[in-house]
Amino acid sequence: QLQFVESGGGLVQPGGSLRLSCEASGFTLDYYTIGWFRQAPGKEREGVSCISRSGGRSDYRDSVKGRFTISRDNAKNTVFLQMNSLKPEDTAVYYCAGGVRPDDLCVLSPEYNIWGQGTQVTVSS
Repeated sequence: QLQFVESGGGLVQPGGSLRLSCEASGFTLDYYTIGWFRQAPGKEREGVSCISRSGGRSDYRDSVKGRFTISRDNAKNTVFLQMNSLKPEDTAVYYCAGGVRPDDLCVLSPEYNIWGQGTQVTVSS
């Protein structure tokens, strides 16, 4: 079964940091473009960050630029999202997703076909 397993979520104070992990299970991550998405209660799911299959290209939504960093370690079959300077508005369930593209690009729209179960991130004092 092809799936992602997310971990690293939790409760953190404003200004704090968390590192989310997304491990591929049942397949090799090498050829997959990966995206991180989040969904807060009552809101639409939104793209947070993405990374191309080579790791050479990445993108971020404006509200997290300069605070979040996406990376991948294909040897560990894992993608990471380092989140610094967290704000209460970052509170959401975070999902990773993967898909195969014909190019070495990535997008923040949810056009991915493999999704994880999500991990809760709560930023609160």
